[in-house]
Amino acid sequence: MIAHQGEPSPLMPQGYLPRVTDTVMAQALVAAPIVVVEGARGTGKSWTGLRHAHSQVRLDSDPGAPEAALLRPNSVLEGAKPRLIDEWQLAPSLWNFARHAVDAEPGSGQFIFAGSAHPPDDRTRHSGAGRVMRVRMRPMSLAESGESTAQVSLASMLGGHDCSGASPGATIEDVVEALCRGGWPRHVDMPVASAQALCRAYLAEVARADIPRLGRRLHRPEPVLRLLESLSRNIATTAAATTLSGDIAGDGSPSRAAVAAYLEALRRVFVVEDLPAWAVHLRSRARLRRSPKRHLADPSLAAATLRAGPERLWRDTGYLGQAFESLVVRDLRIYAEANDATVHHYQDSNGHELDAVVIHGDGRWLAVEVKLGSGERLDEAAATLNRACEQIDVSKAGEPAKRLVITAAGYGYERPDGVTVVPITALGP
Repeated sequence: MIAHQGEPSPLMPQGYLPRVTDTVMAQALVAAPIVVVEGARGTGKSWTGLRHAHSQVRLDSDPGAPEAALLRPNSVLEGAKPRLIDEWQLAPSLWNFARHAVDAEPGSGQFIFAGSAHPPDDRTRHSGAGRVMRVRMRPMSLAESGESTAQVSLASMLGGHDCSGASPGATIEDVVEALCRGGWPRHVDMPVASAQALCRAYLAEVARADIPRLGRRLHRPEPVLRLLESLSRNIATTAAATTLSGDIAGDGSPSRAAVAAYLEALRRVFVVEDLPAWAVHLRSRARLRRSPKRHLADPSLAAATLRAGPERLWRDTGYLGQAFESLVVRDLRIYAEANDATVHHYQDSNGHELDAVVIHGDGRWLAVEVKLGSGERLDEAAATLNRACEQIDVSKAGEPAKRLVITAAGYGYERPDGVTVVPITALGP
């Protein structure tokens, strides 16, 4: 479980579960006048904002707040600093007023803008360069929900330290249940069936209401929901837009342009978060594959969309492996953000691939293969990992700090072939 970081705000809600993002938020508030916390609805942005704020205005629930933001925007910005402006995309004009306020009274940690969508593009809105830092809020990792011991830190792996540790005690069945329930704070203690019903209701509301609020001409929810089904089937793959387009044909296959527009809208409400390919120099004449891997904000959304609870997933272990890979990518992204790192994937034209590559800001990197099983499957994963690493030009990229196979359960240990095995239930920031 993640520990509290620093002194809590007097506004911190009772029962607040500490988040990895708390460290990132605290650092950002020291550095920048305006911190933007963005992510899908239900990830805990408001509560995390309150954990760091000294005053607040909630544009989605405070009576008269949206009207005040239009008529007297400076009054909405008045209050003890840092001031949380929650769901700011409902009054995007506040952006420029906040920019002017921090220019008039320099200093860091003045405003926290929390939002669950990128507002429509506005040519009059300043970019925020030099004044704004953005923090991405994702659903809870297993370390945050208490389902990982976090005894093996991503920071230590980036430092090249050896991994050893007792089995965290969680079983593979526990991990699959956590995958289906998801990392949504409200779902932590729910039965899986209830959590999945809420996930489906959430996506239906995204398609019905959230996307039209973006100001785009995407007002039919049915194609959006069909696209989400296709993305769910193709999770953790590099499925092309043409594949998705053909997969969602209902009353006629939508054009690639329409699919691209729907995908962009889903990115703007933070439901879709593709994993970019790593641009790296190779030793061989193989060509890098540039396509991103398809991921949703949380693998529970994919499982719920396909009505796949734990029992059904166990009947399709191939798809379960894809969903588990997406779970690992979710947690790696959360831990990476706290370590000044980003997450990518690697594929080349000769068929070599890495499920994830964690790249630190100073160039250190981790090669990651994800494997649900154990025994011979771990041997296969280690061999795949080592072959992929041999393709990379280490004279330019450097040797990986670690070559990791991340599995579901069991012990963390160092293999004789130089590969480190880490269970996701022991991994933390």
